[in-house]
Amino acid sequence: MMSKLIFTPYGYPKQPDNYLAPTKFLDFEDPIVRSFTEKAIDGQKTDLEKAVALFYAVRDQIRYDAFRIKFQEKYFTASNVVRDGAAFCIPKAVLLAATARAVGIPSAIGLSDVVNHFTTPKLKSLMGDCDVFIHHGYATLWLEGKWVKAAPAFNSELCDRFGVSPTEFNGKSHALLQEYDSERNLRMEYLKDHGHWSDLPYERIHSDFAGYYPAHFIGETT
Repeated sequence: MMSKLIFTPYGYPKQPDNYLAPTKFLDFEDPIVRSFTEKAIDGQKTDLEKAVALFYAVRDQIRYDAFRIKFQEKYFTASNVVRDGAAFCIPKAVLLAATARAVGIPSAIGLSDVVNHFTTPKLKSLMGDCDVFIHHGYATLWLEGKWVKAAPAFNSELCDRFGVSPTEFNGKSHALLQEYDSERNLRMEYLKDHGHWSDLPYERIHSDFAGYYPAHFIGETT
C-alpha cells in the first residue's frame, strides 16, 4: 500500500506508475470495491473502455448528496462510498480513482474551488451563505499517454431534475462539470485549481472546510 502522499501543485503528475497502488482512501482491494469495479467493466476490453464504463458507474450508481458530509476518515474511503450508495463530489472522485487503479489505470485526486450557480437556497443556507464550494473533487486518469480529468459528481437523475445535461466522458478529453446549461445560463464557475494528490489529502480538506463552513455543514458540532 502506498504510504507517502505525493502532491503535484502545478500541472500533472510526472510518473504515472506511482499512482497505481491502493491507499488508505483508494482501498480498491476491499471486496466491495472489487465487485463494483468488475460489474462496471464487464465486457470492456481496453483501458479507455474500462475508464468510461467506470465513470458512468460512479456517476449514476452512486447518488450525489451534498448533505452527506461527515468528517470522519471512514466516510471518504472508496469502500464506504459503495456501501452507502451516495456521496458528495470528493468521495465520488475517490471511488472513481480507486476503481481505475483496480484495473491498472493510474489515477490521482484533483481538487478545485468552484461556484455552483444552481445551489438550492436550502443548501446555501446550510453552508452559512457561502458561495464557493472549496475543494470540489474530481479524478484524473492516465489514458492513452496523457492525464484526463473526470468529475463523476452529479448523477443523471439529479441533472434531469434541474434541467441540465449530465457530464459526459469519452476518455479522450476532460469531463468536468459543465459551465453552462442548455440555455447558456452560467451553471458552474471554476475559480482555482489546487493540484493533484496520490491519495486524498484528508487533513487539508478537513482543516479548510472547518475554517470556511459552519460546523453543522461538515457534520460537526461546536
